[in-house]
Amino acid sequence: MLRLIACFLYMGGYLVCSLPKLSRIRKLPQDMAPEKKDKLINETPKNWSKTFMALTGSEVVVEGKHLIPEGPVLFASNHEGNFDIPVLIGAIDKPFGFISKIEVKKVPILSSWMEAINCVFLDRRNREKASESIMSGVELLKKGHSLVIFPEGTRSKGGPVGIFKAGGFRLAKDSGVPIVPISIEGTSDVFEKNGRLVKPAKIKVIISPPLYSRQYKDKDLITLAGEVRDIIIDVRNAKRIAS
Repeated sequence: MLRLIACFLYMGGYLVCSLPKLSRIRKLPQDMAPEKKDKLINETPKNWSKTFMALTGSEVVVEGKHLIPEGPVLFASNHEGNFDIPVLIGAIDKPFGFISKIEVKKVPILSSWMEAINCVFLDRRNREKASESIMSGVELLKKGHSLVIFPEGTRSKGGPVGIFKAGGFRLAKDSGVPIVPISIEGTSDVFEKNGRLVKPAKIKVIISPPLYSRQYKDKDLITLAGEVRDIIIDVRNAKRIAS
């Protein structure tokens, strides 16, 4: 219980204390190079995520960071638990935004930071607005920003990796950026498997080699989604056998 309270107090306090930084970020020049601007903006979320995960007492092991190519990419990760996002923010050096459900946009300060790091808010109940959000994500990728998607669409909570929804891969198909599969395992051990209490866990983040546009441009979205899912599952199985 103490870890849970510490995490939520830290998160709330950090958001309030981050308001001056958020104000300065909004004044950054619009014509600043995307990579430089994203790096400056993401310093604050990265500092938050590292301390936040330290409060859980968890160990995060990352493999394959050298495989991430230069320039904008679409990261595609399985979605095990609520702690996936802070883990990835701290584990991946390349700044990124992510696709989030539209309801989060109502959360003060947090939603402003999400907008600052180029998150895309998706209304799954409205197909027309969802399509517009995907196109906004495509434009962000074309402008040099990176994004993360969780194609399962919901948390597996430590169970088998769910079927990947194909729609998110439109982001890569329409922008031509590399797709970087990510396997994440252990985040559900922090929270979801503990009766919604926070406990220490060992978390593995494994980054696979990228799929470039020339490798997937002629594949339909369903096939592409299935192949990325297979990569992630194969990596998880291989690591379990090795350990």
